[in-house]
Formats: sequence, structure tokens, C-alpha cells
Amino acid sequence: MIPLRDTQEIKIFPIVTILIILINAIVFGTMYFTAIATPSPSVKLAMFFQHYGLVPYEIITGKLIYPSIKPVWLSFISSIFLHGGWMHIIGNMLFLWIFGNNIEDYVGAAGFVLFYLASGIVASLSQIATSPFSKIPVIGASGAIAGVMGAYFYLFPKARIKSIVFMFYFVTFVEVPAFIFLLLWFFMQLFSGFASFGSATSVAVWAHIGGFVFGFLVAVVLKASRRGREIYPS
Repeated sequence: MIPLRDTQEIKIFPIVTILIILINAIVFGTMYFTAIATPSPSVKLAMFFQHYGLVPYEIITGKLIYPSIKPVWLSFISSIFLHGGWMHIIGNMLFLWIFGNNIEDYVGAAGFVLFYLASGIVASLSQIATSPFSKIPVIGASGAIAGVMGAYFYLFPKARIKSIVFMFYFVTFVEVPAFIFLLLWFFMQLFSGFASFGSATSVAVWAHIGGFVFGFLVAVVLKASRRGREIYPS
């Protein structure tokens, strides 16, 4: 099931969401086309990921195993703007567009920048906590986007997600309540996380889980504080 769009209306022009998508696209395009211009594109890409990706081992020990961005903590930010391939970035940016503009509408442009980056950092910390000595670079915006999805899950549960479903030779379109769509997504991440716990995996599932939980909790606090201001205006 692939989401296409949601039914939740917005009142703003989502400039930050669009800028984040553009930055990701520019970074990916620069990285990809620079790599394919070299004799060994896969080696060049691996160098990009090692240099700008987040390597848990380096964060925990402070020891660099390859030349990396300095100071190494900057990889918490740089890593969430890297993607491993076309499907990786297209999928992530699709989810960001569907769910991100509504959260930007709710928290404002500046608030969304802070929330998005904080979600990415917490997601990375969650992955580090489960694989602290992994030397595999963690890359991708999915942890930050999971934070956006967690907030959406709490703030707009009654919205509907228009999705395309492939069933063998049949293709159909359905509208799924956001609550159901995101709950299923989260349970899939939990299942994958516990199934792969302690083993090497190419998908940072615990980053998804940590980001989603963080986004959900932030949304709970934001909605409660907004409700409080409505009841007790200053």
C-alpha cells in the first residue's frame, strides 16, 4: 500500500516542507551524479556515506574509522539529508510531503524546522542505543519523517490517506483512516525491529521507532499546551 495524498487541509504554503524536499533532492543529485562520473561509482558513494553518514561506533568511542565530517556530532544532521538510491529518496520525500505540510501548518515554519531536526537526532540516538558499536553508516531522512508521522498520528487521526494497493494483477485505490494507516506502519516497524534485534540490518528500523514515538510525545505536549492557552488565555 503506497500513500498518495491525505485529506487534511492546510491553511499555509508549506515552504519549509518544500525546502527540505529540495535540499534532499539537491544533495542526492549532487552525490549521485558526482559518483557516476567516477570510474567506481559504488566506491565513491560509499565514501560519501562514510564521510557524512552517522556511524554509531564513531559517536560512542570518538574514534574515526574513516575520514568523517568534523566535529563528528555534525553527522546527526548531515546523515538525515543522505539517501542510498532513487527509491529511498522518492519514498521518503513522498511521505514527507503527505504528512509534513500538515505538521508545518500546526507548529509554524520555525517550529517545524526545529521539530524535524530534533526528530532526526532522536531517531539517530535510538538507532545508536540498539547498535552502539555498529560501523555501518546510518543515512536517510526516514527517522525525522517518522517523527512527523508520529505527530500526525496524534494530531490528525481522523484524516484519510488516499493510497494505491497492488494485489497480484489488480490495482485499486482506497482511503484509509490515518489512525489505521500509521498504526499499521508503526507495528510493522516494531515487528521488524524485534525480529532483527542484535543483528546487522540495512534498514535503521529503531530510528523509525524512536522518531515516531518522539513525534507522538511532542504532539501530545503541543496539543495540551494549546488547549491550555484556549482555556486560560493570557
